[in-house]
Amino acid sequence: MQLEIGSVLQDGHYRSIAALIEERVGIQLPAVKRTMVEGRLRKRVRALDLDGLDAYGRLLFEEGFLAQELTHLIDCVTTNKTDFFREPSHFDFLREEAVPRLAAQGRGRPLRLKVWSAAASIGAEAYTLAMVLDDMVRAGHEMSYGILGTDISTQVLAVAARGIYATDMLAPVPPEYRRRYVMEARDPARREGRIVPELRRQVRFRHLNLMDDTYPVESGVHVIFCRNVLIYFDKPTQKKVVEHLAQHLVPGGFLVVGHSESMAGIGAAGLVQETSSIFRRPEGGGR
Repeated sequence: MQLEIGSVLQDGHYRSIAALIEERVGIQLPAVKRTMVEGRLRKRVRALDLDGLDAYGRLLFEEGFLAQELTHLIDCVTTNKTDFFREPSHFDFLREEAVPRLAAQGRGRPLRLKVWSAAASIGAEAYTLAMVLDDMVRAGHEMSYGILGTDISTQVLAVAARGIYATDMLAPVPPEYRRRYVMEARDPARREGRIVPELRRQVRFRHLNLMDDTYPVESGVHVIFCRNVLIYFDKPTQKKVVEHLAQHLVPGGFLVVGHSESMAGIGAAGLVQETSSIFRRPEGGGR
């Protein structure tokens, strides 16, 4: 089947988009990802009532519309794959190892746990963390907790703040947690559920670009989840991001990355390796 005229980006426009995204977001878009990128950008073509991707490229780079469109462009091309209880061993570690060890550092004082989901996407990871921690509080752990979720995409953050998810997406949530933390839609035909207000109040979401030189996040974070995003960065960018994240950890705090992400060769910012995907800031170093 022959593509319509204007249905693909000009080569130069694609190279410009790829260079811009790598500079602003750190994500590399080689030629093999071109079809995926063009597919995602077609919704912007429709939203702007343009003739095609060729017209979209010209609008950005020849007609001065880039500044106005940049947020939408980033939202379209950034990867937002996420699931509830994805890589569940990380949540087991949080429950069985991280929280008890952090509590022991407090020498009997109640733990005020700060957790950061640094690539929060639509919020599934942040709300999974909230479910696990709330369950621990109900089980008698003397602690309070707060969760920050950040992402480069303002579009996914809006979804996260609403906390409404399709029934199929909620399927990995254990039945007991689902009964406690998810309100099913009154109309079964809608096939969706919403995170209960009590849990939503424990989670706040904020825009943040991991490529920035500084992060507007307070220090003293106990656990940072930054999973399945480092894999999209080159090694120097990985090293820079990990170093920035590590600066926000309390001594003894934990950084959790994705199982598919190797920290080998990027310095790990002085962190001590606990497992293949979990790292700890030594208690004797730093603030």
